[in-house]
Amino acid sequence: MSLETQILNVLKTLVDPLSQKDIVSSGVLQGLNVTPEGKVSFTLEINMEHMNEGIKVKEKAESLLQNIPGVTNVQIALTAQRKAKANNPSKAGIPSVKHILAVASGKGGVGKSTTAVNLACALQTMDLRVGILDGDVYGPSLPRLLGVNQKPTSDDGKIMNPIEVHGLKCMSMGFMMDEKVPAIWRGPMVQSAFQQMLRQVKWGELDVLVIDLPPGTGDVQLTLAQTVLLSGAIIVSTPQDLALIDARKGLEMFLKVNVPVLGFVENMSYFICPHCEERSDIFEHGGVHEEARTLGIPLLAEIPLHMLIRETSEKGTPIVLAYPKSSEAQAYLSLAEKVIKLIFHK
Repeated sequence: MSLETQILNVLKTLVDPLSQKDIVSSGVLQGLNVTPEGKVSFTLEINMEHMNEGIKVKEKAESLLQNIPGVTNVQIALTAQRKAKANNPSKAGIPSVKHILAVASGKGGVGKSTTAVNLACALQTMDLRVGILDGDVYGPSLPRLLGVNQKPTSDDGKIMNPIEVHGLKCMSMGFMMDEKVPAIWRGPMVQSAFQQMLRQVKWGELDVLVIDLPPGTGDVQLTLAQTVLLSGAIIVSTPQDLALIDARKGLEMFLKVNVPVLGFVENMSYFICPHCEERSDIFEHGGVHEEARTLGIPLLAEIPLHMLIRETSEKGTPIVLAYPKSSEAQAYLSLAEKVIKLIFHK
């Protein structure tokens, strides 16, 4: 019996979590290659909604194949394939808004809001009509990041007019509250406030509405994912293991409610010294890249840790607008280009 036949026989004992057939007959196994030296390589195409089970299948395959005499090396790539599903009738979009994009993170302090704002600005510079909603009721950051200090108006006392700044249509609870006063609200109040900012705002004709979600996987995130027809979600994380654990929880939440995850953004990916421009990997650069590769989900951008990003954010003029030719701004612009291709299929 040839080595390849032995390998196939072993792989036929593993089950595809979606079809419940073996991974060979179901077509999950792709591109099997066995060299004369005993090096084995192939790809497992796993449905995104069963990614956790897919990782277990990959690990089991590696373990089993390494025990076959003659196998010297095993390389398995895991790619995610999302099966097309009919739209959930319980999910609704927003009239005149073509695409709704969620920017999320598993935990706070990873630069999600800065990423969301710069992404929105980058999309706007590409001749798209863009809005941004700050979904964090407890810690809204949009007013400071965009340099806005005014309350929204209403023509009829029911529907609010968004604040317009830097070419963006914006809404945030921070526009209606003193930033020094905490929002001591229970979950239902937070959900109600979020829904009002989402649906009782005169957004007008928009190509993309970017929603900067609060960190974690709480009521607001789950309500949005279950009730709003999202074009996709982007998950922001720093490279450290602790942040990645929480980022993966966010990924799993979106997959369970059938929201396409467009990819990861590794923020604070590396540090650029403002004096000598020397690069340092303070947070172990590449952690998100490895996680994305393992899960078969694209890494959309690696954003550096740089003083210019902080300074422009604090001054209310995002770096994409303040220094559009800088390498940091170019990272956000590149991210925007990838997002456009993913949601508009250009």
